[in-house]
Amino acid sequence: MGLYDRDYIKSNADTRVDIPAQEQGYEGGLAQFIKETYQLFAGSLLVGAAGAYVGMGIPAIAHYYWAFVILEFALIFGIGFARQKPGLNLAMLFAFALVSGLTMSVMIERFVSAGAGSIVANALILTTVAFGGLSMFAMNTKRDFTTMGKFLFITLIVVVVASLLNVFWLHNPWMQVGIASVSAILFSAFILYDTQNIIQGNYGHPIDGALALYLDFINLFTSLLQILGIFGDED
Repeated sequence: MGLYDRDYIKSNADTRVDIPAQEQGYEGGLAQFIKETYQLFAGSLLVGAAGAYVGMGIPAIAHYYWAFVILEFALIFGIGFARQKPGLNLAMLFAFALVSGLTMSVMIERFVSAGAGSIVANALILTTVAFGGLSMFAMNTKRDFTTMGKFLFITLIVVVVASLLNVFWLHNPWMQVGIASVSAILFSAFILYDTQNIIQGNYGHPIDGALALYLDFINLFTSLLQILGIFGDED
């Protein structure tokens, strides 16, 4: 199960939409805000990828998988408290990216060990293409996606509940296909939503925007990996 925690959206979804970033406590201009956001996002992806690579060689991570998941949630909340503290906020963001990569390595290792590394590569390619395409669309369209916050959050809650039920109780592979499919659509919509909020300066700090994009990317990747993995399983 991917990391579906997007609780910070509740406080950002319907606020600050028409307020420039420099009026939100961020001292740089909007162009600098956007640049820093995407730099932090790219850095987070690199750290997360490094964590996934290193984690594949550490069997103990699988035994303590849920402890790492809990740590991810703790780091997300930590980022919220540290966003205005230079240095600490970066450390928290990259620590989260590293831990999320370690956690994701458990799923990736299962595919690689089964000789299905190509599925991982295909999921990553699809995620990258989809993310790039949706980002460009959000930047160039006249349609406003920043109003979708409440709908996306409600859908997210439904997905989280359904995922937990299936993981701990139902264990139904077809239900997992449905959850993963809805999740792929959901986080594709989040990419549109978060991209437009970033380019409009609706986040109070680049850390917030970078974290949002990172969560969109890894959750879309996880959803596509699950879908391709299930349909690619000959059994």
